Amino acid sequence: MKRRRSREYALQILFQLDLTGSELSENVWNEFWEHNEEDNEVKEFTRDIVVSTRKHIAGIDNAIKKAAEHWSIDRMAVIDRNILRAATYELLYRKDIPPSVVMNEALEIAKKYSTEESAPFINGILDKIAHTDIKKTDNHKNKKSKG
Repeated sequence: MKRRRSREYALQILFQLDLTGSELSENVWNEFWEHNEEDNEVKEFTRDIVVSTRKHIAGIDNAIKKAAEHWSIDRMAVIDRNILRAATYELLYRKDIPPSVVMNEALEIAKKYSTEESAPFINGILDKIAHTDIKKTDNHKNKKSKG
């Protein structure tokens, strides 16, 4: 449950930054935690998702663009776009979290915060990203083991 709360908090912060065009600052963190009292574990995982998603936004958005055929990121609902960004960060950069866990968490969050149509949309995109990433990882391992 702590990681789910962290993911939901991360979504709220990413949503706010995306919607307002604001930069991530200590003021954003301080104001957010003023209204959401949590332990350090939740705060740290939330910070990791938000900071890392923002840091890798170009690569994350590129992966989403490739997987979201006929959809531009700008046309996606702000909430869906940020669920996708946070989950794509986890899929591409957090190898300690199984893709099935990342995808399930994203779908549960989409069901809670977005529309009925969002969960299948998000699932389709994340599934493509996960399988593309897994193939790249497998090919990389196979090349190394042959050499």
